[in-house]
Amino acid sequence: MSYDDTPPPGPPATPRAASRRKDRRKSGKRHVGRWILIGLVVVVLAAGGTGWWYYEHLNGNLKGVDLSKQLDESTRPKKAVAAGNATNLLVLGSDSRSGDNGKLDAGNVSGARSDTALLVHIPEGRQKAVAVSIPRDTLVDRPECEKHDGATLPAAHRVMFNSVYSLAGPACVVKTVEKMSDVRVDHLVEVDFAGFKGLVDAIGGVTVTTDEDIHDAKSGFDLPKGTHKLDGTDALKFVRTRYGHGDGSDLGRIGLQQQFLLALLSEVKNQDLLGSPTKAIKMANSATKALTTDEDLASLTSLAKFARSMRGIDPNTMETIMMPVAYDKQDANRVVPAEPQAAQLWKAIRNDVDIPESAKKSPATGG
Repeated sequence: MSYDDTPPPGPPATPRAASRRKDRRKSGKRHVGRWILIGLVVVVLAAGGTGWWYYEHLNGNLKGVDLSKQLDESTRPKKAVAAGNATNLLVLGSDSRSGDNGKLDAGNVSGARSDTALLVHIPEGRQKAVAVSIPRDTLVDRPECEKHDGATLPAAHRVMFNSVYSLAGPACVVKTVEKMSDVRVDHLVEVDFAGFKGLVDAIGGVTVTTDEDIHDAKSGFDLPKGTHKLDGTDALKFVRTRYGHGDGSDLGRIGLQQQFLLALLSEVKNQDLLGSPTKAIKMANSATKALTTDEDLASLTSLAKFARSMRGIDPNTMETIMMPVAYDKQDANRVVPAEPQAAQLWKAIRNDVDIPESAKKSPATGG
């Protein structure tokens, strides 16, 4: 299947029509560079038989989670009529230390946790987006879930948000986020720890600017203030550093993660994928190896179609905020959703309206 929208050749064009076509072609080229998979499909399918082998190879890299089987549809939030065709995408960063991940970041942590969690709201019209970070140290009410082995994990009160993933996997995280926010999660994308490093290296590095020195004695990561182009290894340390930035809490780290996300998206947008098929394939290979998605996105064709629907979004205008939290009164090392700010935030997302400024202010800031 091809995603080329170019119409078949017609009669000779007038100079004005030719100019309009030229403008459309220029605009199309700018859009193609924004998303890896769109350019990939064009390049791969144009390559013929060999290209089809690559397509199948990349398609096989993707892993899927069947949310429809693991979640009870009758208990899930319904999409508000006011939300129209808005989409909510839950993005998880897995910090598993198994396999290739065990070689990275000198980690000595058993199991796996959701090190990063973002609910990305894409309003109807697909012209902008907002990414809401959910702090991993947030105390939440976990619903009853099915564990990896099929056993039932009972509901629990005041558990750490990032423990949900390690105990019951990504479907339970979706269920927990939906319970907490009453927002319907339309799609899930999980990014693997080692795959993240490979993607950054395939892109050629990502440029970030810091206004203060980062010195993380625990991980050994040092970064003087200023502008730096980070390779995959340092990028991973940058988004995971905790003790060398802000007050050393997870809240301080969220700011770095959001900064890097926007820098990464901008770097992808600026890549000339059609001008460099080899680079496009390398990037796509790393990207697909890193991804686990819900069943509806678990194919290259579906991912490309989804990415194409968002080509009007400019990373430079994407808004990043943190779910408003307050320090827990019983344990100052943990946070809880701050009210009424958190409720205002989720209500705005449910109804696909602008998030009020009051809902963006968090009593706990992490320095």
